[in-house]
Amino acid sequence: MKVLAIDCAASLCAACVYDAAAEVELGRSVLDLGKGHAEHLMAVIAEAMKAGATDYAGLGAVAVAVGPGSFTGLRVGVSTARGLALALKVPAIGVTTLEALAAEAAAAFPGRAVLAALDAGREEIHAALYDKMSALTYGPAVATLAEATALAVDNAAVLAGTAAAQIATSAGRAFDIGPRAATADIVTYARLAATKGEGDRPKPLYLRGADAKPQAGFILSRQEK
Repeated sequence: MKVLAIDCAASLCAACVYDAAAEVELGRSVLDLGKGHAEHLMAVIAEAMKAGATDYAGLGAVAVAVGPGSFTGLRVGVSTARGLALALKVPAIGVTTLEALAAEAAAAFPGRAVLAALDAGREEIHAALYDKMSALTYGPAVATLAEATALAVDNAAVLAGTAAAQIATSAGRAFDIGPRAATADIVTYARLAATKGEGDRPKPLYLRGADAKPQAGFILSRQEK
């Protein structure tokens, strides 16, 4: 089965084609955009498909990063994945950024618990803890720095994600650290999706609401009608 993976969870707009049977990446395309995923994603997908010498008819599933991450980027990635899957009559499979980062850390430090943690601002951390068998034991959830630090110390965990250094500093001790990025390599999403199989339709994982709020005047004007 060939899997198309899509990631718009952070600054990257990324896609790859992965042959799950052969466990080989066939082609990829990655742009570091920051913003503007919607304008570029279909071109990135087309480039990955071309690099992988694959057409849409050859796909058996579409994988997508569901977050936590960029509010707008997640909507773009998930809606595109679901639309393609519906049109192609194949499963759409969601993979969280935290499990993808944890999988990369577990590959680098096998047999260890992993705490994947992303700096969410506002003194909040998006965290998920995985045990030595990579089973989820906590989260994904919003945690304080103190809570995340306690999880790391109590479980002697390998750290991964953008909050890794922050947690190590808070603990005042050294930790083994895997990837420190806001998202994993695109092929990691494809690999994890291939092992998951079909489940519920993916949806963005928002651990808190969007920063943008409706203006008070607009709300009042609607209530007055």
